[in-house]
Amino acid sequence: MPSASRHRSGRHRHLLIAALALLTAALTLGATPALAKVFSPETFTLKNGMQVVVVSNHRAPVVTHMVWYKVGSADESSGYSGIAHFLEHLMFKGTKTRKPGEFSKLIARYGGQENAFTSFDYTAYHQTIAREHLEMVMEMEADRMTNLTLTDEIIEPERQVVREERRSRTDNNPAAILSEHVSEALYRNYPYRRPIIGYDHEIVAMTRQNIIDFYKRWYAPNNAILVVAGDITAKELKPLAEKYYGAVPAAAPITRARPAEPPQEAARIVAMQHTQVRQPSWRRSYLAPSYLYGETQHAYALQVLTEILGGGGTSRIYRKLVIDDRKAVSAGSYYDADSLGPSSFTIYGSPRPGVTLPEIEQAVDAELDRVAKDGVTKDEVARAKKRLVASAVFARDSFTTGARTLGAALAVGRKVADVEAWPDRITAVTAEEIQAAAKYVFVKKRSVTAFLVEDKEKPE
Repeated sequence: MPSASRHRSGRHRHLLIAALALLTAALTLGATPALAKVFSPETFTLKNGMQVVVVSNHRAPVVTHMVWYKVGSADESSGYSGIAHFLEHLMFKGTKTRKPGEFSKLIARYGGQENAFTSFDYTAYHQTIAREHLEMVMEMEADRMTNLTLTDEIIEPERQVVREERRSRTDNNPAAILSEHVSEALYRNYPYRRPIIGYDHEIVAMTRQNIIDFYKRWYAPNNAILVVAGDITAKELKPLAEKYYGAVPAAAPITRARPAEPPQEAARIVAMQHTQVRQPSWRRSYLAPSYLYGETQHAYALQVLTEILGGGGTSRIYRKLVIDDRKAVSAGSYYDADSLGPSSFTIYGSPRPGVTLPEIEQAVDAELDRVAKDGVTKDEVARAKKRLVASAVFARDSFTTGARTLGAALAVGRKVADVEAWPDRITAVTAEEIQAAAKYVFVKKRSVTAFLVEDKEKPE
């Protein structure tokens, strides 16, 4: 399996969670309270502490099986960046009973699909396969939870794969390099400042024992969540979960100790020139609360706000910069509320020929000031919700959306009830709450502004 597809950068993660949130919202906005349930999952917990979630969908004899570990790159110790992602690669190697690559070959033989991803807050492994092969998948996934074989002969070739992934995704991509520097500037202390894939010199220095220690510390049933979506019920799944995952001993209780982010008192600027830049761009990221960190009461209002500001072709910033004033070729915003730690609210734009980046910045600032001063209208709020509804009519029927949404939420410490209540909470957001959230977040001393332009002095 191509290893590149297993890595999920912070930016991709934001897009995923935002999309899932939109899908979730779209199911029920405008529905009556009695219809406000989203996925209606069944849940139970094994004796060893492993949480189990079942989202039944009997439209086809197919299941999506996911195991989420409550560990991501933000749980790595200083000096060991990338170890969570490196281990994710190694999980596709052999165990005491399976040869390297055997897991993937069996999934492919039976017509299934599989992959994995590492994020700041969690690591997940998933397979979609015919229901009749679910037991085989559960046996293999439970096996590699505790029996992974990690030798130098296995680790060293995969280390080169990870380093090549870093070179192709980040080191040869000016926008990705800039994003890495923006994160390092936005977070003064919180580990979101380090790249998920890790720094090359730390990937090189990582030892086999470092990886084994990380695996033994974090990969345990009481630090994992099993989510199965598709043609199955909790009653049918429970005996299988007890047989395979229930047989894995629990580890010592695990605490996720994260440093706090100190107060920020200085706006920061990151400016980068690169010979490979063909389209200049501007962006600003503000430190923002999440569902779980900081001034959490603003999280739902910020989700609606980003839809109003930059959620599509009719959003404020796009309409102003791209359509009305014709200053930009693209513009928008994004925000992720589902982080365990401090989140960010980002606005971006790329200028048309002849327009400077400071002009883009000035135009965006004017829109943000207008929102903070005058607020948004009730019609804008209503239209934003309608756009959410229109974007995800079929989310409930998906075999993967429920599993991904619930897995991501539980992996950061949220509850099933939080996911199920999301439509009610987002529907309750008012224009006044959106204005208050905008005033709280759009403070420049808690922001990083980034400029990316072409370096016209070609190297000799």
